[in-house]
Amino acid sequence: MNLSVSKVLLSTVVTGVLVCVMATTAFAAELTAGVGTVAASALKLRAEASTSSTCLTLLPKGTTVVVEDDSIAGWYKVNYKGDTGYLSSEYVSFSSKSSASLGNGLVTGDSVNVRSGASTSASKVGMLNSGDVVSIVGFENGWYKISYSGITGYIRSDYMEVTKKALSSRGSTTTASSSSAKGNEVVSYAKQYLGVRYVYGGASSSGFDCSGFTMYVMKHFGYSLPHTATGQMAYGTSVAKSALQAGDLVFFCDPSIANGKAASHVGIYMGNNQFIHASSGSAKVKIDSLSSAYYAKYYAGARHIIK
Repeated sequence: MNLSVSKVLLSTVVTGVLVCVMATTAFAAELTAGVGTVAASALKLRAEASTSSTCLTLLPKGTTVVVEDDSIAGWYKVNYKGDTGYLSSEYVSFSSKSSASLGNGLVTGDSVNVRSGASTSASKVGMLNSGDVVSIVGFENGWYKISYSGITGYIRSDYMEVTKKALSSRGSTTTASSSSAKGNEVVSYAKQYLGVRYVYGGASSSGFDCSGFTMYVMKHFGYSLPHTATGQMAYGTSVAKSALQAGDLVFFCDPSIANGKAASHVGIYMGNNQFIHASSGSAKVKIDSLSSAYYAKYYAGARHIIK
């Protein structure tokens, strides 16, 4: 074999190896990185990887999220039950394996195999199609552990995305009941107290402070909440601003009066970007807009309390 032919063969082999390496790298990059657990008492989910970016919602300690990208220094790009944002990695515990519930998963490929383990060599236990929505009950090394129609198995994360969509008939044999009707009842009940005076520490129809008002209204519907805005943030489930429903609690944090706490104010979302609350500034129960300058600036998250 002459030198020229040897060079050509060597070049072909090297090129082939590089192509394989690049393909493997691209293939791995498609898989979800892992799962993160909030380690701080409360952590802001931001729109961008910056402390000056808009806060989408506030996640309490112990909240689990899907980490989509861990390559950004100091930040994780995450998906929390269908909402994508960024969390400071300093306050998030990362794992490549978790048994936490991560919300609902939307299948994005056709005839996707569901396997008994987190491996392409594991036996097949089912098959799903594009558009099916199932429960994600865990994560393992790039695979989602899912549950649907009595079957528990694994699906590669590049064939599924976390979604806000409700479970499909493949994902559940029952339909989740809507809480919107009860939320409207909560709003109607709260509105009868419009104009009641603001009283610091108040929690009765003769006078309310902000958390006293929400506590009083929710108690009427069987929900027991503490008499502090920060304390109420630990109840229910976090909900993105874009997914607010009537009856959800909305929280605000003005650093000048919060004294280091996660929230300085709380109200009840009504719909149409409005909320009802006991306002110290207006000295009464009133309705305001989440888009008003003050409340838009200090919005700190929301919690879905009603079941």
